[in-house]
Amino acid sequence: MAVITDVREQDVVLPPEPGLTPEEVVARAAALIPLLVEEQAGTEARTYYSEDVHERFARAGFYRILVPRRYGGYEFGVDTFMRVAMTLTRGCPSTGWMYTLGAAHALAAATLFGERAQDEIFAGGDFISPATVMPSGTAERVEGGWRISGTWAYCSGAPYATHFMGHTLVPYADGEPPMPMFFIVPRADWRRLDDWGGQLGLKGSGSHSIVIDDAFVPDHRTIASHISGVSVTEGTPGLRLHGNPQYGGGPLSFMILESAVLAVGMAQGMLDAYEELMVSRTTSFPPITGRAENPDFQFWYGEATAKIDTAEGAILNALREWTETCAKGSELFTREQELRIATIGREAVRLSWDAVQRYLFPTAGSSAVRNGERVERIWRDMSTLHSHAGIAVYLSTMANRERAMARFGIEDPHH
Repeated sequence: MAVITDVREQDVVLPPEPGLTPEEVVARAAALIPLLVEEQAGTEARTYYSEDVHERFARAGFYRILVPRRYGGYEFGVDTFMRVAMTLTRGCPSTGWMYTLGAAHALAAATLFGERAQDEIFAGGDFISPATVMPSGTAERVEGGWRISGTWAYCSGAPYATHFMGHTLVPYADGEPPMPMFFIVPRADWRRLDDWGGQLGLKGSGSHSIVIDDAFVPDHRTIASHISGVSVTEGTPGLRLHGNPQYGGGPLSFMILESAVLAVGMAQGMLDAYEELMVSRTTSFPPITGRAENPDFQFWYGEATAKIDTAEGAILNALREWTETCAKGSELFTREQELRIATIGREAVRLSWDAVQRYLFPTAGSSAVRNGERVERIWRDMSTLHSHAGIAVYLSTMANRERAMARFGIEDPHH
């Protein structure tokens, strides 16, 4: 990988391109779409995007978008990160998924951990860290921290990761049942298994398992909670350290918006592929015309674009609301507000999927859904997205109940 060197000026770490703007970084993502489309088959066969693509992402600054300025990051807004994620996913769903679920967790790290931990976490500038929500492994209490071992599955972003964030169950008090503990470990403390690629879709998302063998994790790199249950209403270490309101926002809603942005990006990619068919293919039955001139295809295309545009609009509005809530004060990031934003993301996923499965995929034609065709690949990837626990389980059922309980002041025994 090409070496990217930080610049120090008066003891402040500057990123490689101090003058880079959000508009430029989004434009760089858009310029990579043709390459990502071209490399889709290779990405699936490899089970993760190539070293060349990884180097391009690093040079473009993609791994520093959410990293705080004091550590050589760009500290751009969450909207910039999500626009980059959506754009990359439009080119290749697997690549977008792997990038997003690795680089996005810079925000959680910069929000939830204290200065000592962040000094260690962000020492390299670039930051890529899978984060899983299912507790696994074991933790033994030792002086100054924990010794952790185990295997964590579905670690999207693992191939080029600098860190790993996971959960395990620990006994905080004698006689009490074990409770979740969130932790972060550097790359040197874990190894990646070669166990990804057998799923229906997202074969190139780099969602391998990670194994930790008796690693020492100091207390300052652990949080005594599940990440989804962390409350930021009293402020956060990151807000106090960096003074940027985005490091005081709710982690649950942001994580849900990641999945929603991925769904919208996939649907946009499907629409791109469908547009190519509209101008290159004809109808199957008389009168034989180009698809773009046919009223039925015009209708299907129009219905799909309306749903996808609405999904994108909902996401952009949710991101704006997330940012505005941060700016007004962390005390406003209540559980109800988190779930409000999360369920907006859920509806964006549903709109995107409806556009694809109801209008675009069924009418693309059998030749467009042969193995390896772009339409076929995106349909597989979107189908697999729906097996993600956050979408299939939490957003479909639990989030609705939790939002109602939050609204009516009913105590949730799990938080």
